[in-house]
Amino acid sequence: MRRRTRPTNGTYDPAVTWIEPDRVPPALRTADFVLEPLGPEHNERDHLAWMSSIGHIRSTPGFGSGDWGDDAWPVAMSLAENLVDLEMHRREFDTGEAFAWSVLDHAGNVIGCVYIDPDPTGECDAAVRCWVTANAAALDVVLADAIRAWTADAWPIRSVRFPGRT
Repeated sequence: MRRRTRPTNGTYDPAVTWIEPDRVPPALRTADFVLEPLGPEHNERDHLAWMSSIGHIRSTPGFGSGDWGDDAWPVAMSLAENLVDLEMHRREFDTGEAFAWSVLDHAGNVIGCVYIDPDPTGECDAAVRCWVTANAAALDVVLADAIRAWTADAWPIRSVRFPGRT
């Protein structure tokens, strides 16, 4: 299973709502992609996207060794295991614990993901990671820059940290 471990300085409690779901801004839409809350409806497309790009994702800022505690994702898993993971992400989203977004091209293909979590270090309000598939590598910086602007302009958070990115 994709386990996003959250190293903690003692301030993070996953049972507590971080951001009320009704305060989450509308999905980001750009000329290159659209975001949708990550959930079970993306299972096959999500699984195909990251399984085909494991090496690329591991080389993406925020997913390297040490960028996010001891989180070693991505690791190979079955479609059924991925579904369980997507159900977890949807529950977190619905309860305001954390927010995972599927990045889709305009044809509906999953080309990446965005994770907006409480910052486990306590340095900022949020920690954000994002990745795109190897086939969409040209959009890596475009996506990161769009997410940086979106979290600054639309989200009810004061400060954001992008592990692995400057």
